[in-house]
Amino acid sequence: MASRFDNGNSLFDFVVREGNGVKGLVDSGLSMVPDRYIQPIQERINDKQNTISHKLPPIDLSKLDGPNHDQVLEDITAAAETLGFFQVINHGVPVELLESLKDAAHRFFGRPPAEKAVYRHGVSPNSHVKYGTSFVPDKEKALEWKDYISMTYTSNTDALDHWPKDVKEAALEYLKTSSKMVRRLMEILMSKLGETVVDDDSRIDAVIGSKMVNINFYPACPNPELTVGVGRHSDMGTLTVLLQDGIGGLYVKVDQDHQEDDGKNGEYWIEIPPIPGALVINVGDTLQILSNGRYKSAEHRVRTTRSESRVSIPIFMTPKASEIIGPLPGVVEKDGVARYREFVFQDYMNNFFGNVHQGKKSQLDFARLHHFAA
Repeated sequence: MASRFDNGNSLFDFVVREGNGVKGLVDSGLSMVPDRYIQPIQERINDKQNTISHKLPPIDLSKLDGPNHDQVLEDITAAAETLGFFQVINHGVPVELLESLKDAAHRFFGRPPAEKAVYRHGVSPNSHVKYGTSFVPDKEKALEWKDYISMTYTSNTDALDHWPKDVKEAALEYLKTSSKMVRRLMEILMSKLGETVVDDDSRIDAVIGSKMVNINFYPACPNPELTVGVGRHSDMGTLTVLLQDGIGGLYVKVDQDHQEDDGKNGEYWIEIPPIPGALVINVGDTLQILSNGRYKSAEHRVRTTRSESRVSIPIFMTPKASEIIGPLPGVVEKDGVARYREFVFQDYMNNFFGNVHQGKKSQLDFARLHHFAA
């Protein structure tokens, strides 16, 4: 079977056009990663080099309602200003729901290829549901070792009618309960910028008005040292909520200004350890732009594993496509200068999805006023 994929075109047809995905490739009996998935050396993830051990505990959101309220606010803000990520516990999303969602994800990706391929772009019965593989496979020189299903939320009825049956109920409940948490986090982060938003839902709705649930599946890989599950990038939206399973493999890049004093030089990454019951919160590009650079979107990537298949389930909270995005006027007034220009968010999406993963800087260049380097 492996010889069938010696030809790059036949592999691309099998994985992408026919909808078999990476899982279909692995299920075919593959014992070696095909050339099309071998990453350049500089993009491969070596967890023994240029990594820093993660030391920050998760933030307990239940303490927002107690005497440690102010300290929790400071912890959230500090994390958004430095790494651009933090983990939260006691977040209001039932742990039993998170476990059932991970089980549902494995059920969906365990289905025969034909049952998943019906959701491929261009043939899916609903334009808000898309099954695919890698990121932009038509443009990538090295493909990512990942399959996914993405589900854009428009209404409860649409979700229950059109999202895949294995995942729709758990994914919808995950979205609804997470949205309450995200709204509270946004109230905190916006208020720290000097924005009064608690009594004005429209201010927050403008920047998290669109919501999409992705379920990512990373099949066990025969040569994980040669591949990546997802290449380096930051999320384009405002905030991302991420559910990890217990396997791990998520790495966040350490900003040069916030490296720990460990005597190392060069580029560093922190592996975000899975914590039972916790959710990961990522700052996206939109929030970095709104804050005029005060908050940092988290550049991150994902490695593959040899022994087990992994799932991760992000919710992307983004502005609606027609929204005008730019630094908040009050923040610009305080800073004395705007570091980013205004743009229609649809244009940012087109740029994001029209290019391969090349890191955070290349994405933000779209919005950056170029006399600013960060």
